Amino acid sequence: MNSIYKDKKILVVGGTGTIGCHLVKRLLKEEPQVIRIFSRDEHKQYEMAIEFSDHADQLRFLIGDVRDQQRLGRAMEDIDYVFHLAAMKHVPSCEYNPFEAVQTNVIGTQNVIQAAIENNVKKVLFTSTDKAISPTNTYGATKLTAERLISAAEYQKGSKATIFSSVRFGNVMGSRGSVIPLFKKQIIENAKITVTDPDMLRYMMTPSQAIALILEANILAQGGEVFVLKMPVIRVGDLAEILIELVNEKYRLQKKVDVHSMGLRPGEKRYEELMTDDERLLAEERANMYIIPAMFKKKQQAAEAVQVSPIEMNPISKDLIKEWVKSEKLV
Repeated sequence: MNSIYKDKKILVVGGTGTIGCHLVKRLLKEEPQVIRIFSRDEHKQYEMAIEFSDHADQLRFLIGDVRDQQRLGRAMEDIDYVFHLAAMKHVPSCEYNPFEAVQTNVIGTQNVIQAAIENNVKKVLFTSTDKAISPTNTYGATKLTAERLISAAEYQKGSKATIFSSVRFGNVMGSRGSVIPLFKKQIIENAKITVTDPDMLRYMMTPSQAIALILEANILAQGGEVFVLKMPVIRVGDLAEILIELVNEKYRLQKKVDVHSMGLRPGEKRYEELMTDDERLLAEERANMYIIPAMFKKKQQAAEAVQVSPIEMNPISKDLIKEWVKSEKLV
């Protein structure tokens, strides 16, 4: 990677989450002057400070909430690059507390935009989700709105030079609140896994793949784009079977684990999408990602529409799932 971060000042908003921790670890290799880690979770900040104690001179931990624009403004003083990872992400929580999701995911994103413009930040990269496409839940709707705010900021910033762009993820394997930690806990404690539907298909990526996409996208960003990783599809039932095998193996258990189907929760979809039909017609295809052009720029239709629906793809093999889980040490 071309080191655009050497001797630079970086702010990671929502930096104590799973992706934030992986991103900070990767960015430290680029020899930045400082990385400020902004979140409202003081316990996670304490744990992270211990984990990264060898880099104490480069890290600053700031308690704050994206809902507080004044606090964000102080956090962004003299900052070069901002990675906006903070969000309410749990689908049922957002369904039951929709305005809380709006305040964090929508108003919080606008606060990040405003603070970045006022502080002349070089680049802001926002992390979105495949659930923002044709959303059926509050989480997806708020992330779609946040995506649009980021794209629109590129054309509302006036003479300011800040570049705004987004990356769109599927599910990140092993992240806090995701199915892998849940399944592992259920196997050990209850010998029973609860799944929405074993045949449900989900786009998934490893933490390493997520970080690689973030960093590559930030280098390529010219303003207003949405970057989408080419992600494989995983069948949830296959993932459950692999985890039963690996957890039993690691902890020397010989449990017979039942897999119980619960049905769709409020707001859940059986299949996710990475792009709308209109975006497929416009997206530029790269070796490992698609680039959806800025929403207000003159667009030229691609010669051939991108095909990225999970219904059109075969789930990856159990062997590859097992390899990913082992290589990322997710069990």
